[in-house]
Amino acid sequence: MGHAVAVCGMPGSGKGEFANIIAANGVPVRSMGDMIRAEVKSRGIEGGPTIYGEVAADLRAKYGEDVLAVRLADEVTELLKSHPIVLIEGMRGTAEYDIFSSRWNPNFSSIAITANQEVRFKRTQERGRSEDGDRKQFEIREAREAGWGLYTLIENADFSLNNESSLEDLVRVANRWLEEFKQNIT
Repeated sequence: MGHAVAVCGMPGSGKGEFANIIAANGVPVRSMGDMIRAEVKSRGIEGGPTIYGEVAADLRAKYGEDVLAVRLADEVTELLKSHPIVLIEGMRGTAEYDIFSSRWNPNFSSIAITANQEVRFKRTQERGRSEDGDRKQFEIREAREAGWGLYTLIENADFSLNNESSLEDLVRVANRWLEEFKQNIT
């Protein structure tokens, strides 16, 4: 069985860019954020800065804090049968961590992508996603995700990569991390 790695980080930290870099190395990636975007679409709602967070909160309220992890776990388990590493992008809550850890331990790790708030806010303004809004919406989103236990996940991650520089630096650091990680799990 392969090894699952879940990526966490505050909005705009670079989780998606990290996932893209890892995917470019042939590692399957599943995005928890994509699950929310698909849910918004399936509900026929037009996306906006508050909509995605409201839908995520609604799912958690109706089905439990671990709803996304539970929905994703079987797919990842299947991928782990034929891939040495599967990356889960966008773990945001301790309940999600608990599902993943209990499901795949000891073949589960977490990695935090970190960057200071100003760098992250600037990135959210530049990337053009419908879930990103102004400074107030950014702060609301941060508070909501912190309430799910995101700070705890970041603090307790098995690995941490600081991403306050260029995309080129992130590519270099992520590729180096992946090579070292592969060596340690084989």
